[in-house]
Amino acid sequence: MLKKRIIPCLDIKNGRTVKGVNFVDIRDAGDAVELAKRYVIEGADELVFLDITATVEKRKTLIELVKRIAKEINIPFTVGGGIDTLEDAQAIIRAGADKVSVNSSAVKNPRLITEIANEFGNQCVVLAIDTKFENNEWMVYVHGGRTPTMLRTVAWAKEGEQHGAGEILLTSMNNDGTKNGFALDITGAVADAVNIPVIASGGAGIAEHFADVFLQTKASAALAASIFHFGEIPIPQLKAYLKSQNISIR
Repeated sequence: MLKKRIIPCLDIKNGRTVKGVNFVDIRDAGDAVELAKRYVIEGADELVFLDITATVEKRKTLIELVKRIAKEINIPFTVGGGIDTLEDAQAIIRAGADKVSVNSSAVKNPRLITEIANEFGNQCVVLAIDTKFENNEWMVYVHGGRTPTMLRTVAWAKEGEQHGAGEILLTSMNNDGTKNGFALDITGAVADAVNIPVIASGGAGIAEHFADVFLQTKASAALAASIFHFGEIPIPQLKAYLKSQNISIR
């Protein structure tokens, strides 16, 4: 059985790490490079960097910041935000990222997933899905959670896998920043529907929430931001707790 992964997420706005609740009420959370270095020392398994306003502001990801972080860390590093073309993905990989994450651009042009997968391998393409529960359906949102689509979440996850995505980063907008726990229902449904790893995101508040998502769904990783940034749950302490629950952890 694959060991579960713990992944801190650096949401970047104007070059700083930030964190919001339900994708709004953004506040500063510190220097991205310093946080990245700290997470390596603490034993994070991977790191995700999302330039959260790149798509909305119609600009590219902050390449220089990606380079600075990549120089300082030695764990797998996923970068997303404003990646619209194969050339954008190439620039991010050249800057030091191990994987690229696509979201709004993949909804607009699913062939982009295939192009990046053909160039770098499926393992390098993470399909990020922002999902919201409304009218009894989990639906896909784009543009940093600002724009609804007609896509149903499970169907889109399956389609993304068919196009060549090697991993899915699933964020529940309803749970994001609430610290009330991950959205176990949709995480479970997506993880059951695809044959690629699913990263659960949105809602972690206490160590038990990580245990819940690993024991009650097939999610292979869990991602969080503010609880790590502000030292509420140190990663070594979280991993020790999960091992005590007989969860196989890296």
